[in-house]
Amino acid sequence: MLDLYSPEEKEFILERRELSLSRIREIENENAVPAPYMDFFKRGAEFIIEPSYEAALPEKYGSSWFNPVYAVRQCGKEMGRMLSFLAYELLGIIAFRAEGRLLDETILEEVFLEVYSAFTASYTENNEKPSNEEIHGILYSFVSDYADHTVAFRTREMLDTSLDFAKDIIMNSDLSDVSYLDKFGEYIDDDTRRVAAFLNSLDEADIKAMADTYTEGFRIGFINTGKDLSKKKSVSIHYVLGFERVVRESIKNFRALGLEPTIYRRQLHAASRNGMRRNGFQGAWVNKQMDYDHREDNALFLDKAFVTRKLEVMKSTFEKFKKEAREYAGPAVMEVFGEKPFTPETHEESYSLSEEQHKLAVELAAKSGTITSQYIRGDERSFTIISYPVPAIGKDFEEIFRETVKLNTLDYEKYKIMQQHIIDVLEMGDHVEIKGRGANKTDITVQLHELPDKKTQTVFENCVADVNIPVGEVFTSPKLSGTNGKLFVSEVYLFGLRYENLEFTFKDGFVTDYSCTNFESEEENRKYIESGILHHHKTLTLGEFAIGTNTTAYAMAKRYNIFSRLEILIAEKTGPHFALGDTCYSREEDVVVHNPDGREIIAKDNEHTLKRKSDTNFTYFECHTDVTIPYDELDTITAVDSDGNRYPIIAGGRFVVKGTEELNKPLDEF
Repeated sequence: MLDLYSPEEKEFILERRELSLSRIREIENENAVPAPYMDFFKRGAEFIIEPSYEAALPEKYGSSWFNPVYAVRQCGKEMGRMLSFLAYELLGIIAFRAEGRLLDETILEEVFLEVYSAFTASYTENNEKPSNEEIHGILYSFVSDYADHTVAFRTREMLDTSLDFAKDIIMNSDLSDVSYLDKFGEYIDDDTRRVAAFLNSLDEADIKAMADTYTEGFRIGFINTGKDLSKKKSVSIHYVLGFERVVRESIKNFRALGLEPTIYRRQLHAASRNGMRRNGFQGAWVNKQMDYDHREDNALFLDKAFVTRKLEVMKSTFEKFKKEAREYAGPAVMEVFGEKPFTPETHEESYSLSEEQHKLAVELAAKSGTITSQYIRGDERSFTIISYPVPAIGKDFEEIFRETVKLNTLDYEKYKIMQQHIIDVLEMGDHVEIKGRGANKTDITVQLHELPDKKTQTVFENCVADVNIPVGEVFTSPKLSGTNGKLFVSEVYLFGLRYENLEFTFKDGFVTDYSCTNFESEEENRKYIESGILHHHKTLTLGEFAIGTNTTAYAMAKRYNIFSRLEILIAEKTGPHFALGDTCYSREEDVVVHNPDGREIIAKDNEHTLKRKSDTNFTYFECHTDVTIPYDELDTITAVDSDGNRYPIIAGGRFVVKGTEELNKPLDEF
């Protein structure tokens, strides 16, 4: 457990907590308010005394207060939403109790009691439920008033290496006994235990090789971008539970580099959550539909006052930890793939942001990013991301895992040479045309930056296995003007959500239209994209165009029929991909970066990002989402010069550039 408090602070919080728990224990025998409200409070009290993820599991969710549909059916729209919001907040008690975060647990118990007291007082005095406004005021004040703790701690735990709850479990537990997983306070399913057991079956040399690939990618990322790692003292590790043997070795490797890891939990408090995104260490998903239903719970409290308050707390916390922020090297992320694709149901009973709140969410994201970049400079930090399968991928899990390990260690020198051949042909054109085949309707032109001096400059980055593992892509930041057409993909899995027949239309580099076919209603489909991909922006730019070259990854996906299970980290290497949002060089546009051949990469800006030099109100989009067209949906990629001469890179779904013949061998299997 964490040791967060002085003896006096701990004593005071424990007194508050015991008072709350004493009162909560009494609720079981009370009937102070009528059904269905009494049912909510009795079940809530029972959960607080003996918390468990059981009531949130899919098989129990239909009649659970965690479910806004059920809550609204019982209590009406506004009150039902608010009580479901409160129930969902209470889930955090499980993790906070495991971690020893007494204040976080206590404030949740107190707000539960405050709402209960409002109900009992109203029925005692007026024989009616309290007003929606009164309950909303209690919940709003809870989120806003405690932001100085919840938001501050979220910022602190990224930087403060003394917060060692997870690190202590990883380094000091007997990992051969997978019951150690229960110490984390996360939901642990059979797949989580299977991953840990499988890793226990591997030789120490195999585990060390996996850790070395991960940490070397991080180190090489600094070298390849000319950044000084020696100035840094910390790194944050983000991963899914079950991989502790690899993480333990990675911690040792990072320490050998002079970096002490921080390992913090996914976001729990509403003030810090961001839709369904989960950053930090995390267990299995309890119930993705539940998390989807609550993805916009911030509609309860998101207003100008909250935006101002959260930004003030972030700023003051970064100021307090500015030395640690300056010494922070960046995140090292270990993702997983293979989970069952999730297509959510949309429920009108769930909270949803208003038009004004959409604007506030965009403003908050932009200003949060600006504050973060003031203390953690983009031109001094880096990152790395690697991905491994989980057992949900199917019966071939162990084979796919071993193939993924090989995939993550492909010979990047060989790819570097082949990718340079592709860049040489791409740079013969001033734009690139990409066309799908069969049912794929992609037909898009990407405008390239001018190249004044081919001998010393380049517009494409030759990306090998450093920050994005595995190896395999060349990419550029397109010019917006002249970038026009349609991008289509039949199926893609982004941020835990599945999109069917996803389509975007671009005009001069900006999204002008979008659709998918997940739902019967066009309005629902558009809202799904607006929330999950556009991140509440009215439009986004085409921030990146890339050609993935990892045909070995493509072949693995085809062989095991797991395309729909790939995370974008691997999927983006299996065909051309297009990123909506910021460029890959966000806040680092002025950092001089060279390709392995020594040429400087000059295509780091577009017409939108150049506004930062003259517009004091300029903001980044604070998002970058890759959409990949797999090779079997791709017909041609062709560079075209100003005279109309055409230089094919891919034709009929095969690489045709001299020197890239080896890339077609995995494709020829199919």
